[in-house]
Amino acid sequence: MLNVKDLAVKFYNQEDKIWLETVHKVSFNLEKGKVLGIVGESGSGKSVTSFSIMRLHDSKNTQIDGEIKLDTINLLQLDDKEIRKYRGNKISMIFQEPMTSLNPVFTCGEQVREAIMLHQNIDKETAKDKTINLFKEVQLPRPENIFESYPHQLSGGQKQRVMIAMALSCNPELLIADEPTTALDVTVQKTILQLLLRLKTERNMAMIFISHDLGLMNEIADELLVMYKGDIVEQGNAKILFENPQHPYTKGLLACRPSPKRLLKKLPTVADFLNESKAVGLKHLLEENAYTKEEVNQRREKLYQQEPLLKVQELCTWYPIKKGLFGKTQDFVKAVDHVSFEVFPGETLGLVGESGCGKTTLGRTILRLVEPSSGQLIFEGKDITHIGKKELRSLRRDIQIIFQDPYSSLNPKITVGQSIMEPLIVHGVFANDMERKAHVIQLLEKVNLGAEYFNRYPHEFSGGQRQRIVIARALALKPKFIICDESVSALDVSVQAQVLNLLRNLQEEFGLTYIFISHDLAVVKHISDRMIIMNKGKIEEQGFPEEIYEHPKAAYTQKLIEAIPGNF
Repeated sequence: MLNVKDLAVKFYNQEDKIWLETVHKVSFNLEKGKVLGIVGESGSGKSVTSFSIMRLHDSKNTQIDGEIKLDTINLLQLDDKEIRKYRGNKISMIFQEPMTSLNPVFTCGEQVREAIMLHQNIDKETAKDKTINLFKEVQLPRPENIFESYPHQLSGGQKQRVMIAMALSCNPELLIADEPTTALDVTVQKTILQLLLRLKTERNMAMIFISHDLGLMNEIADELLVMYKGDIVEQGNAKILFENPQHPYTKGLLACRPSPKRLLKKLPTVADFLNESKAVGLKHLLEENAYTKEEVNQRREKLYQQEPLLKVQELCTWYPIKKGLFGKTQDFVKAVDHVSFEVFPGETLGLVGESGCGKTTLGRTILRLVEPSSGQLIFEGKDITHIGKKELRSLRRDIQIIFQDPYSSLNPKITVGQSIMEPLIVHGVFANDMERKAHVIQLLEKVNLGAEYFNRYPHEFSGGQRQRIVIARALALKPKFIICDESVSALDVSVQAQVLNLLRNLQEEFGLTYIFISHDLAVVKHISDRMIIMNKGKIEEQGFPEEIYEHPKAAYTQKLIEAIPGNF
């Protein structure tokens, strides 16, 4: 039904006054009822290809050559008015970030109803009924309430379902899903994948599923395209390609995702496979990097003979729910509910659970960014639960945090060098700015960036580079303890591997202690010495990663393990 032949896409660079080709003569076909997976890192040309099918590029600064045929119609030859008849009706798209794709000032129901009324000649009430039925079809709870809810009132998974409902509202023949599960919990991700597959089968749709994660593709794709720097480097039947990848880039993408079945010192990266002088077999690379049982036992013996660096005792963080005329407290949201554990010097303690389980609130309560309701926090033998602002400020030198979104935690108006230097100025570290700058350049080099990056602004960097900058800033004050809050969740698997390797190297070099927060059990298992599984503010279970993975005690943990995509 879809035939793409020699598709080439160029964008006009206003600064240099030249045309840059980002997709180079790409060709592929898609049959009705099948799923075509397009996989590759950010910048590989996946989304540019899908936007070309939808004709969503700015026509003034984009040049598209080749053929995109839907049945017998070449979409590239249609004018703006004609292509609108195909968009939504014949071809529909689920965008990567639902929060930016949904209008914050309209209710979710109104936005889906508008799409239906735009393409179908039906009245407002009929369109509302159809919207509520679509919400039921995508398994949204309380569809009538969701119709009246605004995007900010829904969870990430619910917003994604609203986007799917909107995409399906006009019964498209082709659905394009552009990274529809990025940064979602693994359990929500699995539910969304199952939902898309069910809807595809029921409606006999064709689907293009775009992702940077080969593990996901193993769950959903019939055919697979692997893209690298605007070219297709490998394509074919998904199962055959997974079992026997031919191109070094495909091998690298498969290898760099943490697997709960392996315990590695260092994750392989795509560069290990693309560098011909270093290129080695996947099996050899994994065997060379694997921890022996003896090494694991020696590390544990050394770690757990020490006094704990942090003790968390019966910690509670409750938020009051106030109702009535005088705002009387009716109940509490128990975000953290009687949680106790210890963290030892040089250890990485993994904290895993779905969104809303309390893991981020727990991390912020330890830092006293959120005040605890009760319980005790003891750091280096001292109770820090109720210390004053002055003592708390000096404590900040020892305990740092790496936030989930590096872009929103960097000031866009100042250079990254100034951002890293800021905590040094606040705490009066070094005699002058010259010494501080020299220290910042050293830190940039530690995170594999150079002195030339000092005067650049956050928007000039990729997601992976911004994450490195935030890590450098966390290291600026030479802390003992760092909380990593979902610090790799939205990164490409290849960049994620580099950042995880970097965190481990820095731990060895500086003797750092981490609490590593994530919803991805495979990532947490790879980097952690011990793991805590959280659910609804409480600890479900805790222990060594391999014990939890191989013999989970709680049904909730079992659910998290089963949701890990494509267990390689």
